[in-house]
Amino acid sequence: MDLITTFIRNNWNGGIEILLLTVAIYYAYLYFRGTRGARILTGVAIVFIVLTLVSQLLNLTVISWLLRSLSAFIAIALVVIFQPELRRVMTELGSGRLFFTSATQKKETIDIITETVFELSNRQVGALIAIERDTGIRSFAESGVNLDSEISQELLLTIFYPKTPLHDGGVIIREERIQAAACVFPVSQREDLDRTFGLRHRAGLGISEESDAVAIVVSEETGHISLCYRGRIERGFKVGQFEKRLSELLLQVDDQTETGSEKTLSHTEAGPVD
Repeated sequence: MDLITTFIRNNWNGGIEILLLTVAIYYAYLYFRGTRGARILTGVAIVFIVLTLVSQLLNLTVISWLLRSLSAFIAIALVVIFQPELRRVMTELGSGRLFFTSATQKKETIDIITETVFELSNRQVGALIAIERDTGIRSFAESGVNLDSEISQELLLTIFYPKTPLHDGGVIIREERIQAAACVFPVSQREDLDRTFGLRHRAGLGISEESDAVAIVVSEETGHISLCYRGRIERGFKVGQFEKRLSELLLQVDDQTETGSEKTLSHTEAGPVD
């Protein structure tokens, strides 16, 4: 016990440094995951770690010197590669959105999305919206047009209005903001789907299969609204049902409530869809 106490007393500053580094690495991982830059960083880190270990184990002095010399250039290169992401970090840090998003903000977002989706449904305007949860979907956002705009009903209606430049593809909402529009989503290859499902519904299912995002689909042929989550599609929503279900998914209500809602709505038929 005395040895442990002495060790902690003599090395407490090192423990704090390790804790701070761990927290920084964790938040960096959460922020950059799902981007092309993250894959580049992973590759660079693996190569750097492997070469460092090999050079230390085999006492390869030239490679060790080369790695030390290149470390500064690698740091500069990473800043260049992650320049868009770093700019967003600074913006979000200044606005307080980097570490904290209140339940009130999420509720306001849910209200805006609900009003917009039913307005699109009434007009029979097709729409595809993916809302990021825990799994990063920025790689899909990079396939579209970056907006990083405050979410509003007017902007969403404008995006999906027929013949506007951004109406094709999906919209990605992240941290209560419209991150990108005209995005390309993966298409579900399941063969057991209703034949009436078109490309928009298959894309909504596809992104829900590859992430935990919630996808919302509005049929331009019937105006029917569908929710896709974890490879399941739910249809037949009224306004109150839709808002309640979306709140359960985005505010992370317990799994039992989530499962119950799926049982209620997943078998509700809404007729033909596009």
